[in-house]
This record gives sequence, structure tokens and C-alpha cells, in this order.
Amino acid sequence: MKKIILITATICSALTFGQKVSDFRYVSVPQKFQTFKNSFGLEGLLSKILKGKKYVVLSGDQNSWPAELKANPCQVINADVINDKSLLRNKVILAFKDCNGKTVLESKGTSMIKEFEEGFPDALQQAVKTVAVSNPVEQINIVSNVQSEKPVAANNVSEPVTASASSGTVKYTNGKISLQKIQIDDSQFILAEPNSSIPYATFKATTKTDVFRVKLQNGSSTIGYVENGTITIEIPKENGDVVKEVFIQK
Repeated sequence: MKKIILITATICSALTFGQKVSDFRYVSVPQKFQTFKNSFGLEGLLSKILKGKKYVVLSGDQNSWPAELKANPCQVINADVINDKSLLRNKVILAFKDCNGKTVLESKGTSMIKEFEEGFPDALQQAVKTVAVSNPVEQINIVSNVQSEKPVAANNVSEPVTASASSGTVKYTNGKISLQKIQIDDSQFILAEPNSSIPYATFKATTKTDVFRVKLQNGSSTIGYVENGTITIEIPKENGDVVKEVFIQK
């Protein structure tokens, strides 16, 4: 069971690691922003602006979401507007968080208009300027990658991992660290430390066979390739040099 939970968490992290708001198609906007007694229509204003930026806006109530999104809420990013008012300025913080509660973007907006009814909407319009037009990446149905929990048999045999998880998990080492290769689908896999839910590297296929775009744990992007049973990552250095890191199957 612990292995299933670890694999699930690792896949979730791989999907959200390094994401931008524009990676999402769906945005959840609550019916009321909690830090305002009177939000002066900010919920409707934010929804209208986001729709203009090609997002599909959903209610904050997950029960009203389509079945596909209920089953895989990590396809949805959650928006909030926080009252950041000071003595002389109407200010807001526009925040977006993923399904794990991780902040993807925070943007501040300040208005010179003193009246609340006009000042807060003006501040929100300043804050939302940093949000790019939706350009969603393909989202993966996490639920389908992990077997649902089943009762333990009478002989106390450990609960099996799904075929996709067990057959897609292979151990690699570079002589310093040991990592698990977890195959997400035909075009994506991750390398992760066995006791960590944070991917060491996330691989996405390119048009060239066995060559991948790689997102590293620190957020930098590079390339990697698979050759003769080894996985090689080109690690960029601050001086512009590239060092090859080779992982061999254990």
C-alpha cells in the first residue's frame, strides 16, 4: 500500500513540477473570496477576464464539475483573490494553487483609486495582467495509473501494485544516487528517489527516437537520451558548459 501511495505522489509531482498557470485549461473560481466581507464583484470580474484569456472557468464547488475533472482534479488550477489593502491603497494578491495546494503564481495589484467599489476591481485588473493566455499541456489521468485499494487476502500477501506501475518501475544509478524510473505513459517517464515524491527529472518524448526534453528538479530544462540500456542527462552549468550524467540500470 505504501508503494502505491509513493508512486501516486511521485506521478502527481511530476505533473505539477515547474507548471505555469497557462499550462492549465480549467480554473476554479470560488463563489466568494474569503478575505473580503464585500468583494465588490471581483469573482465575476476575474471569471470574465480569465475567459477572455481562453480559460474554462469552473465553480469552486467540485460537485458541479464534469465527471472527468472530479476524477482528476489536478487538471484544474484554483484561483483566489486576497485582500491586501493598506491605509492609503486598495491592493489585492491574485493567487493560483494546484491540486496539492502548491502556489503556482502570486501577482499583486495596487490601485490609486480610494473608493472600494472601483479601487479593488482596478487593483485586480492590474494583478491579472501577469496571467498568460491559456496554452494547456496534455494532462494525464492519474487515477488510471494506480489500482484502487482492495482488501488484503487471508494469507496476508502484500497488496499488488498495478501492472502499469510495477512493470514501468526500474532502478538506475549513476554511482552516487539510486533512482527509480517510473513510466507514466508511452511518451513520458520520471526519475525519482525511492523515498521522495519530488522527481529528480521529468522526461517527455521528442520527435526523435529515444531523445527527450528533460525538466530537472531545480526547474531548469535540458535534453536527455536513452541508449544501450543507459539514461543520459546533459546537465547545464552556470558557465555555459554541459556535463553528461549517465545512469545505468541496476
